[in-house]
Amino acid sequence: MAIKSILISQPAPETEKNPYADLSKRFKLKVDFRPFIHVEGVDSKEIRKDKVSLPEHTAVILTSRNAVDHFFRVCKDIRYTVPDTMKYFCISESTAYYLQKYVVYRKRKIFHGKQKFIELLDVIKKHKEENFLLPCSDIHKQEITDVLDQHNIKYTKSVMYKTVASDLSDLADIKYDMLVFFSPQGIESLLQNFPKFKQNKTLIAAFGATTAAAVKTAGLRLDLQAPMPNAPSMTMAIEHFIKNHKEK
Repeated sequence: MAIKSILISQPAPETEKNPYADLSKRFKLKVDFRPFIHVEGVDSKEIRKDKVSLPEHTAVILTSRNAVDHFFRVCKDIRYTVPDTMKYFCISESTAYYLQKYVVYRKRKIFHGKQKFIELLDVIKKHKEENFLLPCSDIHKQEITDVLDQHNIKYTKSVMYKTVASDLSDLADIKYDMLVFFSPQGIESLLQNFPKFKQNKTLIAAFGATTAAAVKTAGLRLDLQAPMPNAPSMTMAIEHFIKNHKEK
């Protein structure tokens, strides 16, 4: 079948010059963006019920911008003034710089890894005397807590935000040739919004092994999976798919 329209289950890129715009122009595609999931903050009352005492912690591990936002949101909600002595351990340099939204960067003790948590762990291990707080989502990488446990790091995990399905009811009568997913939660949102969803000729593309597995577990047909050896990005995978089907 000829692909004319694609729905990407993520927010639109911040700039007009992006791989999806190039793909749309080259193959004359209608490419729309719509997040199927979004993040909501956990009420500070719920965090209190978990008996998480922020003042007891001397350092905080921040694995994303969401973690940064919700850590400071909770602090504000419970009227806790973060001391200047607090140490921040960030997953990447960009996450560390994002702290400037809340603190005077040059006056704080801020450390960061390159991008992977295992890299940040090397920095954390040099500060094992600290009592760490780990703000996280209800859906988080188990390897993070596993690694902290393995190295006897003293920390408290606090679920401060959660990933929930977005309301997609306005898409009920809109059809796309291809739906593109990047997480198992995106698939769950699709079925939660449209429990009677029938795939029929709609193509489904998935990025990552866990997302691909979620498609199959849901009883849907997986038509395209990325990354692939010759297509490390989703846009490249879609391009290969379109070219291959044109040749057939």
